[in-house]
Amino acid sequence: MAPNPDVRASDADRDRVAAGLREHCALGRITMDELQERLDSVYRSKTIGDLQRITADLPEEDLYQLPVPATQPKSTATQAKAPSRDLDVRGTRAMWGAWATVSAINFTVWLIILLTSGAVYPWWIWVAGPWGAILLMRTVFGGRRGD
Repeated sequence: MAPNPDVRASDADRDRVAAGLREHCALGRITMDELQERLDSVYRSKTIGDLQRITADLPEEDLYQLPVPATQPKSTATQAKAPSRDLDVRGTRAMWGAWATVSAINFTVWLIILLTSGAVYPWWIWVAGPWGAILLMRTVFGGRRGD
């Protein structure tokens, strides 16, 4: 049942309308100047009817939150897009690129130490080896699939 427009408005009623006006401004339905004018009117209003007149030209609910119209073909509205294999290939290349970069840096540091101080244990293998083995298995056998 719609409220009687002659009933006196409460502070809560005014605050509710003011919050709605701010939302309409944020969505671009009214300008900042228009918002200020309407807020001034909201806080001067005495009845529910006064508040209703201030927001009469604005929708009560966001039209974009409504369900998709039935005229749109269901196949495009509900059909899930298949994941692209491009992402898998790019992801694999990125993982191998990171491995190669880190391995090259570690090898270079090891080589510099080797050349400046003599025989050094090849510690860089412990970084490159396990990581490379895991990447190789992932590349050959594939990663985990989502469903």
